[in-house]
Amino acid sequence: MHYKRPESVLVLVFTAQRDVLLLNRVRPAGFWQSVTGSLEDDERPIDAALRELEEETGIADVSVCDCQWENRFEIKAPWRGRYAPGVTHNTEHVFSCELVQKPDFITLAAAEHTEYRWFSLQDAIAKVSSITNRAALKRFIGLSTESCGRIR
Repeated sequence: MHYKRPESVLVLVFTAQRDVLLLNRVRPAGFWQSVTGSLEDDERPIDAALRELEEETGIADVSVCDCQWENRFEIKAPWRGRYAPGVTHNTEHVFSCELVQKPDFITLAAAEHTEYRWFSLQDAIAKVSSITNRAALKRFIGLSTESCGRIR
């Protein structure tokens, strides 16, 4: 069995007007989040951020900022079987992607998400299900992207 790597990315997608893109997961239903995903074998966090952004939204050929912030959290029991025996925690690397305006459409990965919506920053903070996602929105969306390392 090939186990998931216990390392992931969180990509905050927002517009210059501070509208925030959130995705509603298939499972568990009602779990709203920013773009997220696990790193593949030998993949760098920046490469995973760009890959996940395109796979989950169709957004490509954009710049992302490395927020230089990591979260470490316990993997919930129902998901632990995806990881090697004894793995209990995941490290999450935070990135942001500021868009000039909302894209005309978002192409969801149907196996992962049921819908997307744009929220005001305050509503996004209230809506997200993950405490690390909530903390990242509070910390980074209000900041200028000049404060993080823009990549590609």
